[in-house]
Amino acid sequence: MMDHARDLASVCEATDRLLTAVAELDDVAVTEPSRLPGWTRGHVLAHLARNADALVNVLEGRPMYVSGDARDADIERDAPRPLKTQLADVRDSAHRFQDAASVAQDWSRTVELRNGVLDTAAWLPFRRWIEVELHHVDLGIGYELEDLPEEFAQREINFLAHRFHGHPEVPALMIRQDDGHTIPTGAVEGVTGEQPDSGYHPPLPDLVVSGSRADLLGWLAGRRDGTALRVEGGTLPSLPPL
Repeated sequence: MMDHARDLASVCEATDRLLTAVAELDDVAVTEPSRLPGWTRGHVLAHLARNADALVNVLEGRPMYVSGDARDADIERDAPRPLKTQLADVRDSAHRFQDAASVAQDWSRTVELRNGVLDTAAWLPFRRWIEVELHHVDLGIGYELEDLPEEFAQREINFLAHRFHGHPEVPALMIRQDDGHTIPTGAVEGVTGEQPDSGYHPPLPDLVVSGSRADLLGWLAGRRDGTALRVEGGTLPSLPPL
């Protein structure tokens, strides 16, 4: 069961880390390329601010974005702003999200995100935590995947493995972390329609992808190419966009 209150506290901590780090930049650095293709650091910061407001919309029962084009236009509009303005916007929008998430509400209800994705409201704080942590890395200012909180990194690996589970474009595979933790994901193999109590147990995947938590997370999240990973039983598959 999701602990949305605990995740909200983690979002605050992650946001404070990001704001402290970004405050060390200058106006020129904000205009320099981020690690995301085609985006400057200003684009990343603008996206973070607009994402917070978009999640407020979701919490309050409105569409996450007016449209995909409007989302992109807002980011392009806000990307060139000076550092001081960027910092204020990320901070103020984060406060708006925290305020909206602090209102008593039904956290078990289903909410609609971008592109028609449905989720339980209790997952929204964790989704925001993902945005803040990974985009902090994307800024390319010294915060790396290895620096992510251990709990967050593990939960994000689990989240992404679940997201790719049953995906027809991902072969059945086993993720094996260097700490021994294993997670199956990819296309479902074996007989379909079996019930949990049928006694049928599908075979373990032959394809095994192993590595450190940071390298596995980087590959699953599209932040690393997977060359640091070890692969048994085949070749490292290309993952579809998130």
